[in-house]
Amino acid sequence: MGIGRAYCVALAKEGAKVVVADIQDAEAKKVAAEIQREGGTATNVAVDVTSPEKTRAMAETTLQHYGRIDVLVNNAGLYTTIKKRSFVELPPDEWDQIIAVNLKGQFLCAQAVYPAMQRQSKGKIINISSGTIFSGSPHFVHYVTSKAGVIGFTRALARELGPDNISVNAITPGLTISGPQQAGVITPQQLADRRSRRCFQRDQFPQDLVGTVIFLASADSDFITGQTINVDGGANMY
Repeated sequence: MGIGRAYCVALAKEGAKVVVADIQDAEAKKVAAEIQREGGTATNVAVDVTSPEKTRAMAETTLQHYGRIDVLVNNAGLYTTIKKRSFVELPPDEWDQIIAVNLKGQFLCAQAVYPAMQRQSKGKIINISSGTIFSGSPHFVHYVTSKAGVIGFTRALARELGPDNISVNAITPGLTISGPQQAGVITPQQLADRRSRRCFQRDQFPQDLVGTVIFLASADSDFITGQTINVDGGANMY
C-alpha cells in the first residue's frame, strides 16, 4: 500500500486523525503504528471495499474513534496483480473483479460515509482515478474502463451532494512507482518511455501526489467540486 501509506502519513502530519483502511490488515496496522510513532493520531480497520457490510463497518469504526468523518480518500484498487492480455482473452470474472474493486468499491465507500457527512453539512470525497484514461493503455481494458468510470461517478456525485456541502473530486495520477510489486507490470524500457513523455523527465513517486490530496482535503478547496486534477508531470494536458 505504498501510495495509500503516503496519503495517510501526509494527512496525519497535517493534523488529520487517520483511519488506515485496507483489506491487508497487517499492512494497515504497520502504517497506523508508524503514524503513532511520529506523534500522529491513527487507527486501522480491515475492509473489503466490494462489501456493503464491510464498508459500513469502516464508517462506523471511524465514528466510534473520532466522532465524525470529514474526508474519504477512495484509493483502493487493483493494478499490480493484473496480467496484461488482449481484451478477447480477458475472462469475464476478471473483468467483474476489477470493476468491483476499482469502481463499485468507490461507490460503496462513498455511500458508507455519506450519512455522517450529511449530518455535518460538510465533507470531502477524493476519488483516485488514473492517467490511463487519457492514453487508453492497451491490454488493460478492464482497468482503464474502471478508472474512466470513476470520472463519471465523481461528476454525477458532485452534482448530487452539492446541496449537502460535500465536495467530490478526482485525481488522475501518472504511473507512480510505489513498490517492487510493479516489476511484473511494467518494464524498465516502458518506464524510460514514460519519463521521456513528461515535461518533468523523471519517475513519479507517491510523494508527488500527496500535495494534491492535502489540498482537496482542506478548506482551501471548499469551492471546488466535480473536478479532475491530473498529476503526471506534464505527460497529458487537458
